[in-house]
Amino acid sequence: MRVLPPRADAADRRPLLRHPAQVVVAAFAVAVAVGTALLALPISRAGEGGAPLVVALFTATSATCVTGLAVVDTPSYWSAFGEAVILGLIQVGGLGIMTLASLLGLAIFRRLGLRSRLTAAAETKASGPGDVRSVVTGVLAFSLLFEAVTAVLLTLRFAWGYGEEWPRAAYLGVFHAVSAFNNAGFALYRDNLMGFVSDPWICLPIAGAVIAGGLGFPVWLELRRQTGPWRLLSVHTRMTLSATLVLLVLGTVFVTANEWRNPGTLGALPPADRLLAGFFQAVMPRTAGFNSLDYGQMREGTLLGTEILMFIGGGSGGTAGGIKVTTFVLLLFVIVAEVRGEADVEAFGRRLDPRVVRQALTVALLSVGAVVVSTLVLLEVSTIDTEDALFEVVSALATVGLSTGITPDLPSPAQLVLTALMFIGRLGPITVAAALALREKPHLRRLPEGRPLIG
Repeated sequence: MRVLPPRADAADRRPLLRHPAQVVVAAFAVAVAVGTALLALPISRAGEGGAPLVVALFTATSATCVTGLAVVDTPSYWSAFGEAVILGLIQVGGLGIMTLASLLGLAIFRRLGLRSRLTAAAETKASGPGDVRSVVTGVLAFSLLFEAVTAVLLTLRFAWGYGEEWPRAAYLGVFHAVSAFNNAGFALYRDNLMGFVSDPWICLPIAGAVIAGGLGFPVWLELRRQTGPWRLLSVHTRMTLSATLVLLVLGTVFVTANEWRNPGTLGALPPADRLLAGFFQAVMPRTAGFNSLDYGQMREGTLLGTEILMFIGGGSGGTAGGIKVTTFVLLLFVIVAEVRGEADVEAFGRRLDPRVVRQALTVALLSVGAVVVSTLVLLEVSTIDTEDALFEVVSALATVGLSTGITPDLPSPAQLVLTALMFIGRLGPITVAAALALREKPHLRRLPEGRPLIG
């Protein structure tokens, strides 16, 4: 009997990127590269010649990672083609590269392979590979629904309230609706949305779309399926909804009270408009990046509170950034359990898996480390002060896009640091969470217990 030799190319035929998180990162990197190449073309710029490489790279990363930071004035610097590229990158980045790839696979082949299901599950926070088909179709349906409703409301307001021609009004409505739902924060006005600070017909639809996108697709999908009482909802959904409501209320009260008499922000507005602007500014740090007030005129305490809101971010599996509200709330429950001397961490009538606690601690500490290191680097390569550097770093890492106005004036090395932070901030939590979840290894032995002194 002749024994066939092992195939020499067997190892070579393995996929280069075997881990779903690696595939997601690679897909976003390709999207950024394609966007950079398109924005660098002369046709993308309103003036002569193409955009410099750093400008194109920064803008493509900001759009793909749904951040909203900009080093140039969007409406005057980019042509209609350039704005369309930015809009496309926002939509692709908000839905997720692998979600779109999964949708394409379902449309063409009517099925998905195991690797595709694992990759899409890592990106969309699906409960498992078998749940991906309903998740990716649900993501598309919810995205288009919220964007369409917001676009219609904004289009009508731009046309009837500001006299825009219907084609222009529709373009403005669609662009800002997509940017809002995907928590991107790109606006087609030089002062972002400061010109609409007193207009609830512009501010409230945009704020509503931001909140909807920031809750995360898993929450909306569960709410669609589960119509029973509150206690039947999953811990994730209850935690996300509760934390979002609390942060919105506390953020509105904090910003409004702190800026009430500031003549550079709320102090120049009538009382009713102050409440609207305070609410709008409380919503946007949930990683949207729109602003109807000048952050360069805000008090230092307000900026610090905004940084905290940006760092916390929104819901998992959606378009928001930050460490996510579930991570933040879970860590609060860890503190409560430790103070009470309880062996288990409990939340909403459930005992939390110790592995989830470790994952939350890892994501939070890595994010803190990234903020500290990046702030130090930014201070070394630029001449800005610590307060502005910290605000820009947190805004980039949390993919928010709010700025005190210094982003265009930063040197190229500092802008490249922010570019890397936006990419890490969009994909870091996905990569870390997926890697930790899929690298779980059982140990056949356990070392003797050690108790170092704490505190």
